[in-house]
Amino acid sequence: MQPTTTRLRRGEPSRDIARRPAIDFDTFFRAHHQRLIACGVAWCGDRERAREAAQETLTRAFREWDRLQRIDAPGAWVRRVLINILIDDGRRLERQRRHAGRIANPSSVPDHDPAFTPLLVAIRGLPERQRLAVVLHYLDDLPVQEVAAVMGISDGTVKTTLFKARASLAAALAGEER
Repeated sequence: MQPTTTRLRRGEPSRDIARRPAIDFDTFFRAHHQRLIACGVAWCGDRERAREAAQETLTRAFREWDRLQRIDAPGAWVRRVLINILIDDGRRLERQRRHAGRIANPSSVPDHDPAFTPLLVAIRGLPERQRLAVVLHYLDDLPVQEVAAVMGISDGTVKTTLFKARASLAAALAGEER
């Protein structure tokens, strides 16, 4: 019997819930916490913001655990929540910068921090959809199908988005030493 390949829908229980072993929240937390932080750092470039977003994401997952463990892809759900939190946080920071010109520019990259490699700087320069696809597929090592579930788009759209992102990254990094 083949597993279902339905797309993740908010709050919809899995059709094959009986075949999937139940996991407890502690196991889920250990499996996703560090990966969420890594995705967050790649997304926003700020380790502390990424940690806070991962913490908030997993707090929401804990509150929703009864419902969350019944959906097809709880890992996709937490990644989408993480990205939404970081997007909202980025918008809030941008509003603060616009209205209170005295807030430091978080895009300034300290030379001594290894998290700010030219590649990560180039990734953060991609359009939002391309950046999310690259972070989830290449940095979080998710298959195209899971990236599609997180982003709410088709597999083909993910592949096209990744193709365009690779071309943009190649152009942005053309002058960098490999």
